Amino acid sequence: MRRSGRGRAGRSTEANSLTSFLRRSSSTSRRIPSNPPTQGSARVCLLQIQSNKQQTARGHRVDATMVGNRAWFAGLFSGSGKRRQVSAEKIVLDLTPLQEQRLQSLKERLNVPYDETRTDHQESLRALWNASFPDTELTSLVSEQWKDMGWQGVNPATDFRGCGFVSLENLLFFARTYPASFKRLMLKQQGMRTTWEYPFAVAGVNISYMLIQLLELNSVRPKSLPGINFIKVLTGIDECSIFYGLSEHEDAFDVLYCIAFEMMDAQWLAMRASYMQFKEVLEATRQQLERELSLEDLNGIHDLPACNLLYK
Repeated sequence: MRRSGRGRAGRSTEANSLTSFLRRSSSTSRRIPSNPPTQGSARVCLLQIQSNKQQTARGHRVDATMVGNRAWFAGLFSGSGKRRQVSAEKIVLDLTPLQEQRLQSLKERLNVPYDETRTDHQESLRALWNASFPDTELTSLVSEQWKDMGWQGVNPATDFRGCGFVSLENLLFFARTYPASFKRLMLKQQGMRTTWEYPFAVAGVNISYMLIQLLELNSVRPKSLPGINFIKVLTGIDECSIFYGLSEHEDAFDVLYCIAFEMMDAQWLAMRASYMQFKEVLEATRQQLERELSLEDLNGIHDLPACNLLYK
């Protein structure tokens, strides 16, 4: 995996800064998974994947074969290694009216910034809290309580600026459509966990951004195979969508987001990562998702080998 070229002094300064913050935060931290995660420490996480030149500290060496292995770990996604991938050069992208309509609708969603003064945006944020912690009342939209979900500070609005309202919509869709998976990931209920876990909510925003880039949704037309195949999925009908009452896949982007979140968490566990390695985990997830979205026989979300993660 390509690494940025910051020097030893830069890495030392960053590590010292992290150590100092962890010492200050130790009195309020809770070990996972015995308790729900307190993730206010997210603000020291360098999770902005736009900052590709930023060097992340490493707790231990990650085996390169884990990142690049097509079958991924423990054979969980071995199906993607046995199925043919096809080159984007062999595909002519002629959109049907329905594909054009849904692609345009999705792009319009991506252009909506989060506005904390809008009533509908406020309601969506409250709905996210209620879906996440149904037994705990949210005292205010600006509250220390948000740190328990993994936001950087007391106001999630600051974290939405990098990706817009769609990142809130993605999280809310995940919580409502796959509540068991959402809760398992948010509360870190599976696998061997580290003391300093990735911040759930901020990770979700980064996953939204990663998908937008991978699928080239800011371009007039995607040129890569993952982006082209995704457009096919926009009008596909599959078992996954029918089971959850989605009918046709207007919600393909949101469902793919949920799958990507599950993939990221599984990769996190496989790499035995600490949160300063989140950028590397996200890149490994992106590579795996790119391979799965390049499969020749991809006609719907259920064709992704990683889709099974939503039903654990």
